[in-house]
This record gives sequence, structure tokens and C-alpha cells, in this order.
Amino acid sequence: MAVYREAIPGPALDTPSTSLEAHTSAQGSDSGAGRLSFYRKLCYGIGGVPNQVASSAIAFYLQLFLLDVAQIPAAQVSLVLFGGKVSGAAADPLAGFLINRSRRTGSGRLMPWVLGCMPFIALAYFFLWFLPPFTTLRGLWYTTLYCLFQALATFFQVPYTALTMLLTPNPKERDSATAYRMTLEMAGTLMGATVHGLIVSGAHGSHRCKEDTLPGEGAVSPNATRLYFIAATVVALTYPVCSTLLYLGVKERSDPSTPASGQGLGFLAGLGLTVRHRPYLKLVISFLFISAAVQVEQSYLVLFCTHASQLQDHVQGMVLTILVSAVLSTPMWEWVLQRFGKRMSALGICAMVPFAILLAAVPMVPVAYVVAFVSGLSIAVSLLLPWSMLPDVVDDFQLQHQHGPGLETIFYSSYVFFTKLSGAGALGISTLSLDFAGYESGACRQSEQVVVTLKVLIGAVPTSMILIGLCILMVGPTPKVPSRANSRSLGRRTSYTLA
Repeated sequence: MAVYREAIPGPALDTPSTSLEAHTSAQGSDSGAGRLSFYRKLCYGIGGVPNQVASSAIAFYLQLFLLDVAQIPAAQVSLVLFGGKVSGAAADPLAGFLINRSRRTGSGRLMPWVLGCMPFIALAYFFLWFLPPFTTLRGLWYTTLYCLFQALATFFQVPYTALTMLLTPNPKERDSATAYRMTLEMAGTLMGATVHGLIVSGAHGSHRCKEDTLPGEGAVSPNATRLYFIAATVVALTYPVCSTLLYLGVKERSDPSTPASGQGLGFLAGLGLTVRHRPYLKLVISFLFISAAVQVEQSYLVLFCTHASQLQDHVQGMVLTILVSAVLSTPMWEWVLQRFGKRMSALGICAMVPFAILLAAVPMVPVAYVVAFVSGLSIAVSLLLPWSMLPDVVDDFQLQHQHGPGLETIFYSSYVFFTKLSGAGALGISTLSLDFAGYESGACRQSEQVVVTLKVLIGAVPTSMILIGLCILMVGPTPKVPSRANSRSLGRRTSYTLA
């Protein structure tokens, strides 16, 4: 196995065994300068797959399951979904606080959180699709489980993403590892949407809206519960499998110069410093708008195709086109990011702007698939870019303030917290606008006001938010990428063995 260890000067380390170990390190790693092998990047990327598989399946099928299989009233379904989103957002700063105060163990400081959450989140996901024998308290049952799943998913994701900072001090290698993670996470999103959908497809009959059927009427096969049970089992098993590969491929090693507790600056004090750090503030505010725009575009695409155009038969094909385009284009965006810089890569997000407006104006099948393909390209770079820029922001902060370990979890957890809140707010306001326009749940045809509102939500709203976010991102200087000397200085504070 290749071993990477940052050289720490001092007479106690000037021994032949240390020299031999350093020589082995230089040979085992690709260049001895913090390079990560393909195997290590792959194992790191696999660790993020389960959350994306589960999130994709939930995004597409949970609402349908609650309404048609669990037979929960729509008002309770909205409470389930809203409660889960709030739970996930609230868990982000709590996860950062607890991880920041956690002690370093033999497996490191971040890895135990990932491994500890794994069995519980798998169980919570499985029982989220379980149909309890009672009927009166099903709303409370699913609200509790969905809130628990979202909170556990956050405690799984925060230390996993923060692990990016601790893989290597080499900024380019961190960007490459981030690209591997994003590519595999997008592949997980694609797998969740397709595998879960193929398994449960037999649980629902055709939902074509006919004039002689009542609104909301739909056929549910008798084996619906069994099919959802199988799908939940398949997705839940990805957690132990992928977490094991992550643990075997990426190992943390404690830094001898760091206290065993691993505690640096306090969470509240660190949070106060991070939100006042101008590069971080600019990054967060810009992607508040961009991520909210992407969520609005994704959330209302199905409604637009169903009620504002004649594209309802092409919804699944468009969703798969978006996901496949995003997965396949991520390596390309990584090359663009390395070749032309992160600012220039951000302009790729603009690609979806004219096409989204074109789809709202000309909702035809060929145009819809072109828009889906280009939207996948833009979504890929919008997901890759913030996670690629965050390590640079953390390095810039540490070079200015010279604080101890643990701040990476504060940066990552607070970023996820703010983006989740912005997405929830944007979706909430958009839903209210549909309600004001007179949207009728289950109706075969919506009023002209609803059609116009959907066109605005699919075109003008994401366009304006993307342009605002990019303007904020382009203004002012970008964080300085650490030099080789500074990278070694940062590496002395967090030294790791990748085995």
C-alpha cells in the first residue's frame, strides 16, 4: 500500500527508518507531492454514493408512495416532507459542532462519524418505505422516520465531505478527488432514480389523465408493498457496502503535532470567524442563488411537462437525460476547471439560461431533450464548483488565522445549512405562487394562470437567480491557492496515511 506522510523537520525524525519510509512514500504515491492514486480517489468517491441513491429515490418516489400506497392525506404528506427538510437543515450546524468537539480515535476524527451513522441511516431508510399495520398514526410514523433519516444523512455527509480537506495538501489533487466524488455521486443519483423506479414500476398502473376518471384516481397493484420493500432493501444495502470500501481505501492518521483531543478553535467562535471571512461569504451567497435556481428548475420540471405542455409522456426520458448528461460531463468540467480556472468554469452554469427560457416559450419534444441535456451540463458544474472552491477558501482562512484542526467541518456544515435553507425557501415561495394562481391538486387540467406561473418558474425564476449568483461570484478577488510551501505548512497540521 502507498503511504503518504508530510515531512516534519526535527532531529527526532532524522533516522534511517524514517528516510526509508519517506523513500517508500515517494515511490508509493504518484509523485511524492501529495498525489492521490486512482484507487484512493475511487474509494473516496464511492463513499458518497449511498446518500445520493437514497436521496434520488426519495425525491422521485416518496411522495407517490405516501399518497398511493400508504394512503396518507396530502396535508400530512406536505408535513412529512417539510419536517424532513427542516430536520436536515437543523442537523448541519449541530453536526459541525459535535464533530468539531470530538476526540481523535484510532480511525481518525471524521471516519468514526461516517461509520457510526451508517447502520442507523440504513435502518431509517428501510423503515421509511415500510407500511405499518396501523392507519391512524401513519402520518406521525413517516414524519418521525423521514426527520430521522434526514438528520442521520447529514451526520453522514458532513464528515464525509469535510474529509476532502484531509486527503492531501495538494489543491489540484483535492479538486481531482472532488471530481471523482461528484461523478460517483451523480452516478448514484442516476442509479437511485432508475433502479428504484424499475423495481416499483409494477406497483402503479397507468396514470394517464382521462376525462372519465376522477382526479387523483390511480391503480395500485396488490404487490405494491412487496415491491417497495424490495427496492428499500436494495438501496439500504448500499450504505454498508460503500462505507466499507471508503474505510478500506481512505484512512486518517493523527498528526503528532496535534493534541489527541483534536480540538482547535471552539465551534461558535469558529463559526463567527468563518461567516466574516469575505471569500467564504461571497461563495455562500452566490451559491445560495445558484443552488436554489437548480432546485426550482428540477422540482417544477415534471409539473411543467404535465400541466403546461404536452410532454408528460417524456418526463422519465428527460430526467434520465439530465442525470446521464450530468454524470458524463463531470470529468469534462474537471478538465475545464484545471485548464481554465474555477471562475471560467462557473460560466458553464449560464448554459441552461437561454435553453430554460426556450423551453418555456417553445415546449416541443426535440427542444425539451436538448434543454434536458444542456441542463445536465450546467447542473454538473454547479454541483462540482462549490465543493472544489471550498478547500481553497479553508486554506485561505487557515493561512490568515493559523487556527488548529476542526474548522473544515464548520465551513462545510454551515455551507450545507445555508444552501438547504435557501432551497427550502425558494421552493416554499414557488409553491405559494402556484397556490395563489389557483393550482388544483389532482386536476386533469389547470387554469391559464397556473400555466403561466409554471412557465415563469421554469424560465424566468431560475434565470434571474443564476445571473445574480454568478455576478456575486465574479466580483472581487478569488481565494489564493496555497503555494507548495504553504501546502506543506498546512499538511503538518493534518497528516494522513492512505492505505
